[in-house]
Amino acid sequence: MTEAGALEALVSQQIVTAMKARDQERTTTLRLIKNALKNKAIEKRELLTQAESEQALASMIKQRRDSIEQFTKGNRPELAAKEAVEIVIIEEFLPKALDEAGLAALVTDAIAEVAASLGHKPGPKDMGPAMKAVQAKLQSAGVRAEGRTVSELVKKQLAG
Repeated sequence: MTEAGALEALVSQQIVTAMKARDQERTTTLRLIKNALKNKAIEKRELLTQAESEQALASMIKQRRDSIEQFTKGNRPELAAKEAVEIVIIEEFLPKALDEAGLAALVTDAIAEVAASLGHKPGPKDMGPAMKAVQAKLQSAGVRAEGRTVSELVKKQLAG
């Protein structure tokens, strides 16, 4: 699934399967995914790369997490539950998320590399280079992690 547009084709196949199974919620979510990918491709005026497709899906997940937070504050648990189901379906099309321990180890390695390149122990001022190094490591490992979590771990290790 590394070629451009492959994810969109996979989603289209999944839509047909969900429709045949009469799974309304899954069908609706898959259509949202397909539309988001298509809109992104139209905006770009060419097929999306795998990384761009994953980025579009990650932003969809972020939007849903924000919605869950708002619905929970607004005392609308049924809407928050619907958004949570959508997140699960969207995550099926993304690389596996890294667990907390694996992410902490990756952040430690990245900060060690930044320390070696800077020639001194990085501090809170070196947040930018540390984040870039962590993101590069995540990309090369082919895994993903939520930006907020990564940022908190990097801050904690740079302060410590």
